[in-house]
Amino acid sequence: MVNDMTDQLTTDLTPEALLAGIRETRLVAIVRGTDGGAAAKAALAAMEEGFRYVEIALTTPDALAAIRDVRAAAPAGCFVGAGTVLTAQDVEHVAEAGGQFMVTPALAESIEASAVRGIPVLAGALTPTEAYEAMTRGATAVKLFPASIGGPGYLKALRDPFPGIPFIAVGGVGLDEATGYWQAGAVAVGLGGPLFGDAGSGGDLDPVRERARGFVALAADFDRRLAAERRQ
Repeated sequence: MVNDMTDQLTTDLTPEALLAGIRETRLVAIVRGTDGGAAAKAALAAMEEGFRYVEIALTTPDALAAIRDVRAAAPAGCFVGAGTVLTAQDVEHVAEAGGQFMVTPALAESIEASAVRGIPVLAGALTPTEAYEAMTRGATAVKLFPASIGGPGYLKALRDPFPGIPFIAVGGVGLDEATGYWQAGAVAVGLGGPLFGDAGSGGDLDPVRERARGFVALAADFDRRLAAERRQ
């Protein structure tokens, strides 16, 4: 059972607030590597350059410690979650570490386990059936994964019968691909390797910072152009 202090920590980000923030920023960062300490430093570097939502994959050694460290040091308005969350026990452990949202790679029991606790969850899905089921299980948004299989065209086709499902495109999305997914209706894109490179395994953080600034600028430019088109 999670204690009252942990509940207070993990529920300060509601599903509604997470979705609104992701719609606004259009970006989610995904850290995965071989060194939890390095992953924490990479996550904080991205936050310092404008990313507000960063997940640390549980496949990273010492991921829970990394989540604790990032939670303690994150800039105001920034939030850390866990990726590759599969089981109810995973949800429990992440909550105890102070994780503020969960991300799954597929339909898993962690979706319901997060939803019943009021913890936002981005649920992995690929097909129309999976996307629909993810939302019925309580997902805050659907992580279309791997998005590169069908590209923006596939996302657009999915949105036609499901205009109310918020989709986040993840997998094979880089600086050159992000705009296409936003144009196809993705509320955000999830960025792993194209943002972090090998930083989660101890690589240089300077390129991470440079790429992070590039993604933040790209999202801001897309919103400016979108606003201009709506005024016409």
